[in-house]
Amino acid sequence: MTGVAGQAPLLAVDDLRVTLNTPRGPADALRGISFQLQRGQTLGLIGESGCGKSITALALMGLLPESARAAGSLRLDGRELLGLPEDSWCQLRGNRLAMVFQEPMTALNPLHRIGHQIAEPLRLHKGLSASAARAEALRLLERVQLPQAAQRLEAYPHQLSGGQRQRVVIAIALACGPDVLIADEPTTALDVTIQREVLDLIAQLVAEDGMALLLISHDLGVMAENVERLLVMYGGTVVEAGPTEAVFHHRAHPYTRGLFAARPQLGLRAAAQSAGGAGRRHRLATIPGRVPELIDLPAGCGFADRCGLAQDACRAGPPPPLQITPDHLARCLRLDAAQGLA
Repeated sequence: MTGVAGQAPLLAVDDLRVTLNTPRGPADALRGISFQLQRGQTLGLIGESGCGKSITALALMGLLPESARAAGSLRLDGRELLGLPEDSWCQLRGNRLAMVFQEPMTALNPLHRIGHQIAEPLRLHKGLSASAARAEALRLLERVQLPQAAQRLEAYPHQLSGGQRQRVVIAIALACGPDVLIADEPTTALDVTIQREVLDLIAQLVAEDGMALLLISHDLGVMAENVERLLVMYGGTVVEAGPTEAVFHHRAHPYTRGLFAARPQLGLRAAAQSAGGAGRRHRLATIPGRVPELIDLPAGCGFADRCGLAQDACRAGPPPPLQITPDHLARCLRLDAAQGLA
C-alpha cells in the first residue's frame, strides 16, 4: 500500500515481522506486513481469529510480549519505533498512539473510578492539574455521548453497561488527541444497536480530529461502512489489499472469496424456502479446515491446505503480491483460476 503521492505517510509499516516463543518453539506470528496511513485515512484489517490482526495492533502499540522478536520497520512521522526503549514507548502510548480494546471490562481498572482513569493520561502526557484533568475528563465523556456524564465520573467500571464502558474506553483513547487510533474489534461485546452507535461515534471523531484509524474486525459489513482501504489477513500476512470497494467487488484471493461466501445474507433463507419448501433451511458456506497454529504455518501460501485451487507451487514458497489494478494487490499464484470462479 502506498500513501498520497508526494506526501510522507503518518504511519509507515514496512515488512513487519514478529516471532513469538511458544512451548513448541519459535512461531512466525507476522510474516512481512506492509502498509501506510495518512492523517484522516481509515484502514481495515479483516480475517479469522488467529490470522495476525491483534498481533499487528500490539506491535504498533509496542505491547508485544517481552520474549517476542520484531523486525522490519515501523515509523511514525519518519521516526523509527522498533527498538525504542520502554520509556519512549510510554511517551507515545496514550499520547500519539491510542487503542480501543476489544473488551472494555478488561481494559478498565476495576479499582479506580472512571474520572480518574480518563484524567490519568491527561496528567501524565499533558501535565494538567487534577482539577483541569477532571474538567477535561467530563468534556470527553460528554463528547462520547455518555448519559449523565458528570455523575459517571465517580462510577466504577462494574456500575456501567457494556456500551457505556466502551464509550469510556474511547474517551480514554481520545484524551490526548492521538495521531493514530487503533480499534481492535471495538463492538464485539455489544448488541447490534450499541455497535452502530459506537462505530458512528468513532467515525465522527476521526473525521472531526483528522486522526488516522486502523479498524480491526472479522465483520465484513463493519468494514464496508467504516474504512476506505482494506487488508485481508491470513497466516500472519496480507493476502489481499486495496480500496474497500475494489476488494469487495473483485474478491481476488480465494480466502477473500471464502470469507464473503460464509457471511449471512438477508433473503437467502426466504429464497431457499421458496425453492424447496417451508421446512428447509439454508446452510451457510464454510471454508474447509481451520486456521493453522502459528507454529504449523507452511513455508508457502498459508491458505494452501484449505484452498481447492492449490497446487504444489503454492506450497513451495510465499507467493509474491500481484497487481489486479495499480492500487489493488493479492498474493496468489492462482489468481486467474480464482477469477474464473466468479
